[in-house]
Amino acid sequence: MKPAFLLHERILFVCLGFSLFLGTNTAVCEEKDSLFIRKIYDEALLRGECYDNLRHLCKNIGHRLSGSEGYEKSVLYTQKLMQETGIGKSWLQPVKIPKWERGGPETCYLTYSLPEEEKVTPRNLKPMKLRKNHFPITALGMSIGTGPEGVSGQVIEVPSFAALDSMDNHFVKDKIVFFNHPFDASLINTFDAYGEAGKYRYLGAVKAGYKGAKAAIVRSMTLAHDDHPHTGAMAYRDTVPKIPACAISTNGADSLSKLLQSATNHNLTFIQNCSTTEDVMSSNVIGEIKGTAHPDEVILIGAHLDSWDLAEGAHDDGAGCVQIIEVMRIFKALGYRPKRTIRFVLFANEENGLRGSKAYAETYGKDKHIFALESDAGGFTPRGFSLGMSKEKKAVFASYARLLKPYFASETDRNGGGADISILEEKGVPVGELEPDSQRYFDCHHSALDVFENVNRRELELGAAAISSVIYMISEHGL
Repeated sequence: MKPAFLLHERILFVCLGFSLFLGTNTAVCEEKDSLFIRKIYDEALLRGECYDNLRHLCKNIGHRLSGSEGYEKSVLYTQKLMQETGIGKSWLQPVKIPKWERGGPETCYLTYSLPEEEKVTPRNLKPMKLRKNHFPITALGMSIGTGPEGVSGQVIEVPSFAALDSMDNHFVKDKIVFFNHPFDASLINTFDAYGEAGKYRYLGAVKAGYKGAKAAIVRSMTLAHDDHPHTGAMAYRDTVPKIPACAISTNGADSLSKLLQSATNHNLTFIQNCSTTEDVMSSNVIGEIKGTAHPDEVILIGAHLDSWDLAEGAHDDGAGCVQIIEVMRIFKALGYRPKRTIRFVLFANEENGLRGSKAYAETYGKDKHIFALESDAGGFTPRGFSLGMSKEKKAVFASYARLLKPYFASETDRNGGGADISILEEKGVPVGELEPDSQRYFDCHHSALDVFENVNRRELELGAAAISSVIYMISEHGL
């Protein structure tokens, strides 16, 4: 029988040798992966096609509101791009989507008088002077219209739901509620500010309607101070009367707030001609490259093809769509055949219903998805990825993302994935989202400024390369 210390020594030696063996293999593997990732970035930056594809999507097709002619054109165009990559296959998945139409430009104005102009003396019997100020507004998506005469009434300005809840219903009844809740500029990531303020856009009409208001106005969801109102989806509840809702530009919100503090005898009118008709049939666009070693394991990467109608949907989410297709092109150009199946999905109706993602989950939700990634945060400089998965899987993903440190895209600190893959996340699928720099995104988000000219070619290409790199790593090594 050998002494205990000799037995311990042998175990230590074996473990040390095994560790050195693993370390050598890991180093070789990382070097191989690093070299391939360098090839991905070279292909994206030197021969990339996503920027030109985005130009066509924006300038030749334009906005892609659900149910519109533009959306249907974009379906055919993006499927054609997938087919032209020459790798894998593509098909259209039928989806029934809502059809909401703006119906023409919106109008908003306040008539009012100032206290000093209301004074009437025996020697000065001039009639009271009424002033009129116009404000830039846009109907919120899925709102009802006002009718051609518009809706008019006194305005109640509130900074929060709590402030509205504290008011007596009789005081709010037949008034127009103005939610003047700005983005929190102290939050460094602007998506945090959007998450906090977005509830006023989405539920403002419900909260105001419950109190008896006749309409709701919401401050635009942006830190920018300009005259461009930002639209976006809002909701109704069957138990609460439906009232029209619009967004006012940030400059308009500041001006209206100032006037309400000093004006008397005021009356606000706004007119919007939007309406919702019957649902229509449309499609998700899907591409797929079958895995060579584990074809039953599916890696999904997606973006949403629809956009709002005020502009071209360049950042939201045209950028994501062309980045997803660029991954297919890059893999073909480099001759890469993934070990696991990669599925590329351009979802319908993310902006006002998530019908595309629901349809995908119903049809393909039982497939063995090992990871789902979305690009829906703009075509700005990539910083890393937000993640929705277990701590153990986050550690694995972070080890892959570490290889993107030379490209400044290795951050993995934030939590969560995108809206279209949230249903898969609920089913237990690990998810993630490309995390670009957020500082400029809400300057143009859902507004007339979301145009091709506000997308930078190199930033867009860097995002496509970052997505391609992590998808390559997961395809090779799993998650």
